[in-house]
Amino acid sequence: MHITYAHASTQRVPALDDAAVHGIALRFYDPTGERYGLPTYPYRWAPVGLLTARQLRAQGLRPGGQPIAAQIIWRRGARVAYLYRYDLAKPKRTATPAQQAAIAKALAARRTCSTCGRERWYYIPRSLGECLDCAEQSGGLA
Repeated sequence: MHITYAHASTQRVPALDDAAVHGIALRFYDPTGERYGLPTYPYRWAPVGLLTARQLRAQGLRPGGQPIAAQIIWRRGARVAYLYRYDLAKPKRTATPAQQAAIAKALAARRTCSTCGRERWYYIPRSLGECLDCAEQSGGLA
């Protein structure tokens, strides 16, 4: 599997550049991508115009097949979030009426008891295979 990264625009953060000049070590600040392979920023310091997939989704957008533009690393390198360019993001796709109907039908099936046939307000536990009332009557709940 080959992953491509967008290195076209290196974005520097002036406040972090100033900190580096004054001798403050910034382990996860690498706007050129020399150290980590792609532009890297510390937690909460991503440049304007770069968003995570979750942030894009919150705005009704998706990455839309664009390459990863940068990353955020935090918790001593244990956590990584990839950043995408806002200007290249595409609108989220919406489900068709047929897809929405299929989803509603599937979710209703997960709430329908196989023993009594009643639809419940909760999803039937797969471990029991029947609603809680039927499981209690058959001794399935201990």
